[in-house]
Amino acid sequence: MALRSVLAIIFFAAVSGAAWAKLPPAPPVDPAKAADTKKLADEAAKKDADLLGKYQDKAAANYRKNKGIKGPAPTAVKK
Repeated sequence: MALRSVLAIIFFAAVSGAAWAKLPPAPPVDPAKAADTKKLADEAAKKDADLLGKYQDKAAANYRKNKGIKGPAPTAVKK
């Protein structure tokens, strides 16, 4: 039992020491490559937002159909 405790203490000391170790600095970033990456991320975010809106409209239409709500769906106010 005492051996387990000693081994556990040694393990946690080693892990905590590794966690507090200083990491090397990040490599320099190429501005052109960073701009391309940002452009791709922005396009993906726009596409995801459009798909989200499409499927939210689809879910709202399904809810209105199943609940028997008549009339046009209310439109969202854009700011």
